[in-house]
Amino acid sequence: MMALSKDRNTKRRDGVQFSFPADAATTIYAGGIVVLAAGWGAPGSAAIGLIAVGVAEEFVDNSAGAAGDVSVPVRKGVFHFGNSAAADEIALDDVGGDCYIVDDGTVALTNGTNTRSVAGKIVDVDSTGVWVEFA
Repeated sequence: MMALSKDRNTKRRDGVQFSFPADAATTIYAGGIVVLAAGWGAPGSAAIGLIAVGVAEEFVDNSAGAAGDVSVPVRKGVFHFGNSAAADEIALDDVGGDCYIVDDGTVALTNGTNTRSVAGKIVDVDSTGVWVEFA
């Protein structure tokens, strides 16, 4: 590519809906945190090196399939998840900081001594859980 010398019709996306190929032997539940693990869509779990990409828009069953046989539709935005407990419980004064993936439905305040990947930014906390922004 070269620098522009005239107007260009640049393609765009709203940046909130994506689709990623699902990992082999994977089941992803609608509403759960979706991560990329070595480039494949998978449910959120306590592991390092995962990239949180958003929330699954529908149930995806690739339990008997090879990696990439099906895709998982994902939405970015702000979503509500369960709060961890004890020292990992997220409080209102943690708003603005990162939270970490415990599983596909729960987030925590810490990285669990380097055993968890970042889920997203803490946007709000209420009595039923944590509002997390996936950007």
